[in-house]
Amino acid sequence: MLFLQEVQGRNRRRALRHEAWPAVPQHTYLARKLEHKVAYGLNAAYDYGHHGNALLSRYPIQEWCNRDISVNRFESRGVLHGVLMPQGWPKPVVALCAHLNLLAHDRRKQYAALVRYIRDNIPPDLPLILAGDFNDWRGEASLHLLREAGLHEVFHGLFGQHALSFPARLPILPLDRIYVRGLKVVDAKVLRGLPWSRLSDHLPLTAVLQPK
Repeated sequence: MLFLQEVQGRNRRRALRHEAWPAVPQHTYLARKLEHKVAYGLNAAYDYGHHGNALLSRYPIQEWCNRDISVNRFESRGVLHGVLMPQGWPKPVVALCAHLNLLAHDRRKQYAALVRYIRDNIPPDLPLILAGDFNDWRGEASLHLLREAGLHEVFHGLFGQHALSFPARLPILPLDRIYVRGLKVVDAKVLRGLPWSRLSDHLPLTAVLQPK
């Protein structure tokens, strides 16, 4: 499955500027190309369009919802919550796609909101993946989420450090994360070089996970 942030649900300015801009939303376009199921959570709306998080999956998305975790009027942030049923797995897996604020004191409020949301809405026996852009170069998210929600970061668990993902052409900051609970981490990689360094200002992270 894919966890995407700042997906363009609609952008009239870019549609006018680029001749081949798709007529459908970006998440729909990608899902059709990949033959995936898709869920989209609108986070920020403006005069010329809107953007948000998206989950793309080869497997059916049984249900989904979008949780607003904005803490100020300047940054509209959300967590997209999906429940998927991978083929051959004994239980469905919960996928949370997140995009957190730029300032540390705002992110601390969002860590607390995430912990409360997980505690109140996700059964502890279900496998859980929380992934996205945490804007967290200090590593604070891992301390909060490990201590209070029992989540482990896959790169830190395998290699002893978070993955460097930003900026894409010369990554020096560990902004992006993949946290898991109730899953076995088989492998994890940062996708470097072309075409990845041109697709976004962040490099994508990938992990191979199995049920415990």
